[in-house]
Amino acid sequence: MLAIFKREVLSFLMTPVGYLIIGFFLVLNGLFLWVFKGDFNIFEYGFADLSNFFLLTPWVFLFLIPAVTMKSFSEEKKAGTLELLYIKPVSLGQTVYGKFFGALFLVVIALIPTFLYSICISQLGITQGNLDWGLIYGSYFGLFFLAMSYTAIGIFTSTLTENQIVAFILALVVCFMFYYGFEGVSTLFTDGDMAQFVISLGMKSHFEGISRGVLDSRDLIYFLSLSVLFLFFAIVQLKNHSR
Repeated sequence: MLAIFKREVLSFLMTPVGYLIIGFFLVLNGLFLWVFKGDFNIFEYGFADLSNFFLLTPWVFLFLIPAVTMKSFSEEKKAGTLELLYIKPVSLGQTVYGKFFGALFLVVIALIPTFLYSICISQLGITQGNLDWGLIYGSYFGLFFLAMSYTAIGIFTSTLTENQIVAFILALVVCFMFYYGFEGVSTLFTDGDMAQFVISLGMKSHFEGISRGVLDSRDLIYFLSLSVLFLFFAIVQLKNHSR
C-alpha cells in the first residue's frame, strides 16, 4: 500500500497538473475571501474570523477533489494498466487504500497554506490575537473529514469509467448530493422532525457540527462510515471488472 501511496503522490508532484489544481484551489479561495465583493469577502463581513472560509471551502472542494481523484483508476483503465494491478503482490483493497490516502494527502497539502489566513485574521481584529483558535482547529478538523468522504467518493467514481471527465462529473454530482442534496430534499417535507432527519443524512449538517468546535462522535462516525462505504464500493467494482 505504501508503494501505491508514494506513486500516487509523485504522479501529481512530478507533473504540472498537481500544482495547477492546488494553485486553482488557493487562488479561488483567495479571490473570494480577499478580492471579490460579496457574501464571502472577509473585509465586508466585518468580523475577524474565518467562518466565511469554512463556508466557502466545501463548495470549492466539490471541484478540487474530483479533479484530484478522477484519474486514479480511470487512467489505469484507459492505458490498459489496470490488469497489471491484479497480478501485483498487493490486494485490491491495498491498491484502493493507497490511492485514497495519496489523493487525501494532496488535499491536505492544498489546505496547509490556508492556515496563513488565520494568522492574517488574528492581526486584523480590533484586539490583535483575539481569535478563537479552538473553533479554527475544529473547523479544519471538519474540513479534513469532509475531504476524506469526498475523496472516497471520487475514488469510487473513477472505477466506473475510463473517461476522466466523466469520472470528474460523477464525483462532483455525488459529492454535491451528499453535501447539499439532502438539505434540499428536506424542504419537501412539512413535518419538522422528518425534515430534520433528512438533513441529518447529509454531510453539511455533520460538517457544521464539527465546525462549531463540538467533536460529536456521531459526526465522526458518519464521515468514517461514508468513506469506508464508498471505498468498499470501489473494491467491489474492481473485483467485478477483473472477472
